[in-house]
Formats: sequence, structure tokens, C-alpha cells
Amino acid sequence: MEAGDHGVAAPPPFDPELDAALTALGVGARAPVTPETLAAWQRRDAATRPRPTVEALRDGGRFEVAELDAAGVRLVSARPAGSDGPLPLLYYLHGGGLVTGNAWSVLPRLLRELAEPLGIAVVSVGYRLAPAAPYPAAVEDCFAGLRWTAGHADRLGIDAGRVVVGGKSAGGGLAAALALLTRDRGGPVPAGQMLLSPMLDDRNNTFSAHQLAGHDTWDRTSNATAWRAALGERRGAPDLPPYAAPARATDLSGLPPAYLEVGSAETFRDEAVAYADAVWRAGGEAELHVWAGAFHGFDTVAPGAAVSRDALAARLRWLRRVLAR
Repeated sequence: MEAGDHGVAAPPPFDPELDAALTALGVGARAPVTPETLAAWQRRDAATRPRPTVEALRDGGRFEVAELDAAGVRLVSARPAGSDGPLPLLYYLHGGGLVTGNAWSVLPRLLRELAEPLGIAVVSVGYRLAPAAPYPAAVEDCFAGLRWTAGHADRLGIDAGRVVVGGKSAGGGLAAALALLTRDRGGPVPAGQMLLSPMLDDRNNTFSAHQLAGHDTWDRTSNATAWRAALGERRGAPDLPPYAAPARATDLSGLPPAYLEVGSAETFRDEAVAYADAVWRAGGEAELHVWAGAFHGFDTVAPGAAVSRDALAARLRWLRRVLAR
């Protein structure tokens, strides 16, 4: 987008390290997803996204890993090998715009970067994807899996009182929805919610959504395509439930402590900032990080960049604090 389009200024510049990494991927990395290209994009993602086997995830005995069937919801449970006693748990929801991704491919980084340093367990959720399974399939899968996990805490060796729900992008939005749903249905109550670049607002009309159109790796066009796949004709409806799009929530009281992060050069910037502000206005607890020059998925594209390392350190500090309560 050029400066002045729709009265919106030019977007913030990308961090130089991140920009170099993105350039190395080629221009195609920024191509938006449209309704016409969605099916092909899903097939390409399924063919190219690494889906490690359980044996590969065990990493030569470094981790204990098991696939579980939670009343029809596929879960992947993992923990550092030899861990004693019930462990705190990160109940994790993968990204992919509600239309792609899987529970396996996110685990290697989660285990290496969070589970091992903190000595915690991870359960990754294989929720159903749109458009084959539109709302409320994904969030109901996540809720059913969480209830099953809490109900089988002894079997899984986890501490049901120290469970953080978390996710990135679409998974971050689902984690926020899950926190609302557990509050309104009476549990199980998470100890915290970790929302990484969360996909929260189906209306897709924030300042940053317009400002980053054609610039971010996940821009307004891709976002509209994904929301349309997930919600169909209900997208943008005035009575859409907050469990479908958490930005629609009018009551954010009584929620677990929240960690939110987003990039300054990201489509989701303003909806994440607004959500943190709404939590504060409701008397709740939220920690917000806006990483300068970061685009959507910055730490996946360039995990070694300084801003990616800073983001990981901030997540670790917050998880340590919230799980120590």
C-alpha cells in the first residue's frame, strides 16, 4: 500500500534482520491467500509443512511423547524425559488461519524453547480446520480436549491447577476464545492465557489491517479469506459470539492473566493492543509486548534475529511467573 491509500500512512519499516530473512525467502512468501487460491494453499501447506513422527519428536529419548484420542479430538502429549511429579502444562493451539496447520509440526520448537527450559509438559491440539469444519468446530474441539486433559491429569502426570492455554495466530485467537468459554461454562480454569499474534477480530477493519495491507506476511486479504472460510455468512454479523471472534467480547472480566505479543508491522497489531486494553479496563491482568519492526510470524522466519530472541525470553519470563503462583 502506498502512503495515502485510504487515508492510511505508509507502514512501519521491518526490522533489518527480519527484512533480510524475509527477502531471502522470495517475493512469493508474501502472496496473499484468496478464496480462489485457498484450496491450493491448503494442499501445498499439507504437503510441505513438516509433520514429524512420534519417534522423531522423542528425539532419541530426550522427550516422552504420546498421541491421544480425547473423545474424538486428537492430542499430542509431550514432556521432558525423566520428569518427576505432576508438571505444569502448556495446552497449545497451533496457527494456520483456522484453515491449515497441525498439532505435530509445532512441537519441536515448543519442546526445545519452552518445555525443556521450564520443565513443563505440552499438549498440542489437532482441532478441525475450516472450511470443511466451520465455527464452532475448532473452539469446541479445543474445549473438549481441555476438559479431557484436566480430567485425566493424574494419568498424564500434569498439575491441573497450573495449565496455561496458548497459541499463535489463529491458535492465539482460539486460546482467547477458550479462556472466555471456560469462564462462561465454569471451567476448567486456566492459570493463564498466552496469546501470540492472536487472530481476534473477524471484522478485519482496524487501522493496522489497512496500513499493513499488501505488506505483512499475513495481510488483510489473507485474513478475510480465512475468516470467511471459518464463519461463512456469519462473518461480520453484529450478533457473532465472542467464542467465534474474541474481539467481539463485551465482558473481559474474570479471565486468567494474559500475555499478548504482536509486531508493530503486523496486521493484528491494533486488535491485540485493543484486547489488552479491554482486559485492563475490565480490571484484569495483561502483559503486552509490541515488537518493533516485526511482521506476522517473524520468529518463525528468523528465529535467530535479536527481536525473536527477545520475544522468546519475554515469553519464558511470563510463563515462569504465572506458573509459580
